[in-house]
Amino acid sequence: MTYDESIRLDVLLDSAATHAVPVVCGVDEELFSAATPCDEYDVRALLNHLFHVVVNFQALAAKQPADFSTSPDYVAEADWRARFEAETRNLVTAWSAPGAEDGTTGLMDMPARTVGSMVLLDLTVHAWDVARATGAPFEPAPAVVAELAKVCAEMAPMGRRMNVFAEAVVPPKGASAFEHLLAATGRDPRT
Repeated sequence: MTYDESIRLDVLLDSAATHAVPVVCGVDEELFSAATPCDEYDVRALLNHLFHVVVNFQALAAKQPADFSTSPDYVAEADWRARFEAETRNLVTAWSAPGAEDGTTGLMDMPARTVGSMVLLDLTVHAWDVARATGAPFEPAPAVVAELAKVCAEMAPMGRRMNVFAEAVVPPKGASAFEHLLAATGRDPRT
């Protein structure tokens, strides 16, 4: 992959978390059953998915196994918002540890930087999904979008084969860099 390795992943994750946490923690439980741009998830399921990704990618940063076999109902906890904020801080800390970006990790034994970029993508794009479903504003940092544009350009074909990405959407005329990124993942930024 041709990432800008001069930009540390933990710095990008910190920026993504700074933008995502207010969106996620601002969700009213009354909106849990609302539809999201991810057809397979309502808001509650998407929050639980994102929460689970944030928790498991901490283990992947430490070259430990991750467990995606179950999906706990994190948002059933009374303090789920505080816990999500704490887990995103833990995620950033995990990816800032010496050696986190080095070598390989995960069941597919992928380069660690690539794996870390996957959680960066989830934290950014799923935050937009939540924002779109709940009417919250969301705009990620330009450096995060620039990095993710490279990630998507290289990973989209594999993502589509694995049904992680939908087919690309034609972005609207005059689309921003972030709208181009969303379109590359199969999301229509106009809806």
